[in-house]
Amino acid sequence: MSTTTGAATLGAQLQDSPAITQAIDAITSEVRAKSAQITDIRGPVEGLGDDYESFMKRAGETRGRGLLYPYIGSGLGNGALVELMDGSVKWDMISGIGVHFFGHSDTDLIGAQVRSAIGDTTNHGNLQAGWEGYEFSETLLELAGRKSGLKHCFLSPTGALANENALKICYQKHAPASRVIAFKDCFMGRTVTMAQIGDSAGARVGIPLSTQVDYMPFFDEVAAERDGVTKFIDTSLVKLNEYIARYPLQHACFIFELVQGEGGFNTARRDYFKALMECCRANSIAVWDDEIQTFGRTEQMFVYEALDLGEYVDIFCVGKMTQVCATLFTERYNPKAGLLSGTFTGTASAFAAGTRVLERLRDGDFYGDTGINARHHKAFREQVKALAAKHPDWFPKVEDVPGSPGAKDIVGGIGGMMRMTPFGGDKAKITKACKTCFDEGVVLFYCGHGPFHLRMLPPLGVMKFEDWPRVFECVERGLAKVAG
Repeated sequence: MSTTTGAATLGAQLQDSPAITQAIDAITSEVRAKSAQITDIRGPVEGLGDDYESFMKRAGETRGRGLLYPYIGSGLGNGALVELMDGSVKWDMISGIGVHFFGHSDTDLIGAQVRSAIGDTTNHGNLQAGWEGYEFSETLLELAGRKSGLKHCFLSPTGALANENALKICYQKHAPASRVIAFKDCFMGRTVTMAQIGDSAGARVGIPLSTQVDYMPFFDEVAAERDGVTKFIDTSLVKLNEYIARYPLQHACFIFELVQGEGGFNTARRDYFKALMECCRANSIAVWDDEIQTFGRTEQMFVYEALDLGEYVDIFCVGKMTQVCATLFTERYNPKAGLLSGTFTGTASAFAAGTRVLERLRDGDFYGDTGINARHHKAFREQVKALAAKHPDWFPKVEDVPGSPGAKDIVGGIGGMMRMTPFGGDKAKITKACKTCFDEGVVLFYCGHGPFHLRMLPPLGVMKFEDWPRVFECVERGLAKVAG
């Protein structure tokens, strides 16, 4: 945190203390030395298995059901490798569903967090806060504003709360409008309202349906190529205008995931989004861009930037790899006093780490056609295609599911959002493959709603290109267990 010129507060003197700097250097040096000892995957360390089973049982009891994966971290890793409490080491190819872009035991981020931790409080809030959160907000707005009209930022601890704040802004601006438009297969979070908007029946079992949602079909590349892109867009506009005519002046917003995360890493052509956004603009419907999972991972920092759609974005949500979540909005959507508040907006350590993440993304070579994200995506595709050539029976043709975006290929995604589709996208086999791959030393997850895919969100900020063959050795062993 930068200090003011002239006389410094006691707090600033503490932050600038040579003794604090030396202590942080000693801590990060020790982390670096221990982290360097992790160089490859390994199985559990002898003697730790029984203790680990005990911890797993206790973890399951506290949350009410067993863990999806037997994953409890030891607190140490090395880049894309992570150590668990049983001493085993895995390749982390999911990064906490996209959070740990700079991997495990990154000493730059640790140093920033340790320095922030000496502050007078742990959490910052709407009423009382230090400068760290505002510094993060300024940095994010400077980046977001390069290709959009986004001017203001409100912070929150989770992506679901960032989405809740976005929805409140839209409702207030377009009161008494009460309806929401979203894409089929979207995911919005786990709060009561966001679970209703998200297109997953299993996520809202037993929840009263009080939020009125109209679902639009997402872009289907297969259908568009078959029938023509223009016809597909025109058909989608007919559907959107039907909703608008059926419920005149009742739609507060249209939520756009420009790349669907949980839905299967689906994206669309610019003309498709542009046509829908222009229709929204003509009918006074807010354009809300949700990039909580996609931010930073594609071939531009913002997907709206990559698609040149920033001029249409009224509300924007970000989270995951930023370490703290945020709702950004234009001046036109700046809400009235009292709408946005909260006891906690985040921790000083999250703000400090988030600011460093933004700075490293800004100053690094991650973006563009030849950037790190694009080159890693190419390497991923090469590994999948080589695996499919070696085991063609594991990768049969993926059948299109009526009403869902077509899966044209066994490999897909964009940038650091990567998916592959073995076993024809069969749900049972895909979920089993997640567990068998975990047993073989690689952590990944699934996405999609039929076909289902194996999903990777690797820590591209630290991953090495020579790691890919080592990762896919584990994947191959895991898929072999499923294939029989």
